[in-house]
Amino acid sequence: MLLREADPRGLSPYLLQHRDNPVDWRLWGEESLALAGACDLPVLLSVGYSTCHWCHVMERESFHDRDTADFMNRHFVSVKVDREERPDIDSVYMDAVTAMTGRGGWPMTVFLTPAGEPFFAGTYFPNIDRHGMPSFRRVLEAIARAWDSRRPEVEEQAAALVKSIGAVLPAGEAPPGGADLARAYQALAGRYDREHGGFGGAPKFPQAPALEFLTRAAGAPWAPEAEEMLTGTLLRMARGGIYDHLGGGFARYAVDRIWLVPHFEKMLYDNADLARLLLRAWQITGHPELRRTAVETLEYMLRDLAAPEGGFYAAEDADSEGVEGKFYVFDYEELRAVAGTEEGELAAFYFGASPEGNFEGKNVLHRAASLERTAARFGMSEERAQEAVERRRRSLLAYRNRRVRPGLDHKIITVWNGLAVRALAVAGTVLGEDRFLEAARRNARFVLGRMRRPDGRLARTWSNGPSPVGGFLEDHASYALGLAELYHATGETEWFRAARELTDLLEEHFGGERGVVFAAAADEADLVVRPVDQQDNPSPSGASLAAECFLLMGHLTGDFTYHEQFEKIAQAGARLIEAAPSAAGHLLAVLTAARQGCQEVAIIGPDAPDWARRLSQTYRPNVIVVFSTVPNEEVPLLAGRYQETPPLRPPRPDSREEVPLLAGRYQEGKTLAYVCEKGVCQTPVDSYDQINL
Repeated sequence: MLLREADPRGLSPYLLQHRDNPVDWRLWGEESLALAGACDLPVLLSVGYSTCHWCHVMERESFHDRDTADFMNRHFVSVKVDREERPDIDSVYMDAVTAMTGRGGWPMTVFLTPAGEPFFAGTYFPNIDRHGMPSFRRVLEAIARAWDSRRPEVEEQAAALVKSIGAVLPAGEAPPGGADLARAYQALAGRYDREHGGFGGAPKFPQAPALEFLTRAAGAPWAPEAEEMLTGTLLRMARGGIYDHLGGGFARYAVDRIWLVPHFEKMLYDNADLARLLLRAWQITGHPELRRTAVETLEYMLRDLAAPEGGFYAAEDADSEGVEGKFYVFDYEELRAVAGTEEGELAAFYFGASPEGNFEGKNVLHRAASLERTAARFGMSEERAQEAVERRRRSLLAYRNRRVRPGLDHKIITVWNGLAVRALAVAGTVLGEDRFLEAARRNARFVLGRMRRPDGRLARTWSNGPSPVGGFLEDHASYALGLAELYHATGETEWFRAARELTDLLEEHFGGERGVVFAAAADEADLVVRPVDQQDNPSPSGASLAAECFLLMGHLTGDFTYHEQFEKIAQAGARLIEAAPSAAGHLLAVLTAARQGCQEVAIIGPDAPDWARRLSQTYRPNVIVVFSTVPNEEVPLLAGRYQETPPLRPPRPDSREEVPLLAGRYQEGKTLAYVCEKGVCQTPVDSYDQINL
């Protein structure tokens, strides 16, 4: 189907952006490939997303050009895909781009046979020859000639490329152990930027999965600098220009090594994951700046990304009025004028603004000076300096809000909403703020009520209605984890039930041999290869999220089948951990919690919510807490149904003797806590202070 003929109500913002191009864009599917075969034309596949700056540039330069569009319409069947709607398509053909060019990125431009086999690939092509890159028109002409005159060579190259992109790393001989975690940590530590935080050089990404690994490894004897690497990175990001110091929230990455100049687009997945990690780092260190940045990031999500129905939108663009970063940056004199005569210099000093600027003559605001330095510089107390900075921040934000905002990608993407629910549930528990929990509940009601299919599976996206594209592995696993976190925070059994139902779909629809899990469900795979979803970068992979689902559900239910599925995924990822640990950060994080020995705490009785809240104030990545004020027979850990065999003799009241789990844990009028490990519990205690972890 032609893109311009599709119902716009069901199209993502990215596809809508291209709907009126003179190019005859078509939607991905059998119909488009069949047309290419019938017309004996190659397919030109263009993949991007709505907040992608260079996607906008290529559209302006080439896809709006009538001559270029006419050439494309004569010589190709052109297909436009939103990578956020179809991550499986993006994954398969990005592998082809990387194999052919050594690097990837968006916009992605791939030429395919009518069978969907790639034979030439690249990313952005300019409209004229520039900086060693051929013009897009020259590439089009060369591909058209090759298709007409060298068809056998083209098809042979395509067949060979399909074999290479369909390859899967073999499973390890055993699941990774403690020595493997230590080696992975050492490899990550070797890449750590000790001066500026983060890993590697420019451009610099947050790499949330790697930070998750450090969060869970902090305090382990084999990871002595994990806490410093975690907090060093998060604090430098929070002080840099990658963080929005007026409105909160993080940009997708920094173009430099020092976190100063961002690529200005803001993505939901980054902000959800980073808000949660900031809270965990605050729990570990007590550093108030981490807590403040986490709360401001969550406020940004609730203010600027929240949909009225309860979901969260995908992203905000880097561009406004066609200019990258225009919404965010300030001219030096403009900033001083907005901030006022008396405090303009103070604001410029604190936010690092100068007449020459730090971004194309303008200023990306960042925390250039501490409150202590600011107070000393202007001869005032730190308290007065703090008040002055906050006044200027509010006035600058009010001024900025009158500008033309960047474009909003109003897709609601299931996997990212799962990350958001998880972050909000953690925030509600750790900070004791019900508004965060209520936002998580609203999201869960929306996704489960309006994005769930009759067979229990989730849609990939919502954009004026649920997408016909089914949810992928990452969608189901991420949302299951979000629901599980919401259950831990509230004790509301409906979220446990839904999390278990989604977890039970993973193996059925996405499982393969020897722990390999696929990105797309078996009945919705329509590509030349069925891609796996294994690498954690820049966000957690479907495989590592599924592993965490199985591990968690195994502890909540006592069903060893879940533990077996976790071990299989871990074993399937062993080679990746060995070869590229930085691409397996989230799986390493899950393995760290598992190898440290998980404990379950079941609390039941009238004081259970308070006891659970008090336990949550300390971060314990290998402790799983559930609670209920009433008898609960649906959650096995609360019902005590791991084993039906009673102990040979009752324990003494003052004993710490371990006894098998028993049914019937609720006792009228009492609050009891059971600390359990490997299916065995300590004697229940009736005082919070007696809980032994």
